[in-house]
Amino acid sequence: MPKMKSVKGAVKRFKVKKNGTIKRGKAYRSHILTKQDADTRRKQNSPAVVASADVASIKAMIN
Repeated sequence: MPKMKSVKGAVKRFKVKKNGTIKRGKAYRSHILTKQDADTRRKQNSPAVVASADVASIKAMIN
């Protein structure tokens, strides 16, 4: 049986932390940030954690 290839787009977007949770970036950070509040922009700097329902499928993509 050949090895499974990882999905390169998922590998670039997600990182697995030491405790097994998956870290992801946040949306709406690319351009036209002047319309957003400073509070919103500051909250978007911190990474988020993937929902528990999606963890299994993302780990399969990253393998």
